Amino acid sequence: MGQPDSREEEPPQLPPGQRLQRGWPVTHYGPVPKFRPERWEFRVFGATADGDKHCWTHEEFTSLPYATVVADMHCVTKFSVLGAEWGGVLTRTVLDLAPPAPDVTHVMVWAEYGFSSNMPLADFADERCLFAGHRDGELLTAEHGFPVRLIVPHLYAWKGPKWVRGIEYMTADRRGFWEERGYHNLGDPWREQRYSYQEEPGDGPEL
Repeated sequence: MGQPDSREEEPPQLPPGQRLQRGWPVTHYGPVPKFRPERWEFRVFGATADGDKHCWTHEEFTSLPYATVVADMHCVTKFSVLGAEWGGVLTRTVLDLAPPAPDVTHVMVWAEYGFSSNMPLADFADERCLFAGHRDGELLTAEHGFPVRLIVPHLYAWKGPKWVRGIEYMTADRRGFWEERGYHNLGDPWREQRYSYQEEPGDGPEL
């Protein structure tokens, strides 16, 4: 009989300061919005290539090409959820259908109650970034962002708001809700960019 394998399974790699979370805690600011499908609309506006606003009803948006991405989620409150399968509409699909103007550098993600989060266009256009309506094959709950939340796997989770309603194309950076309230303008978990006092020159607009 052979000797048992003494090698231990390697622990998952986590960004600095993060801890592995087995469940999926609910974290958000403010109340959970009530979903009214007949009034729901997804908008792309600002510096679009054609100068027009682009809109989808809920039925139209959920009929766009469906994709899945297996990705981790790193919350700035220091928990990480690993290996979830997110299903929805790739941000690249929206960029193809409603292209930005050539001079667009950033986007502002708008959600219910006026919540917003900014990021460079390159982060938004990442191939693993998507508007998720499903996790592990199941519809998101309202508490976790149904009908649409943005998943940006390489940034802290606050950069991907719940209850997304639109995208604004911008030709200059502008801070979003949490970025105006002391969170880092860029939010890279691997560089532990949690708070604005950690910012270096060029990381974002002045507070």
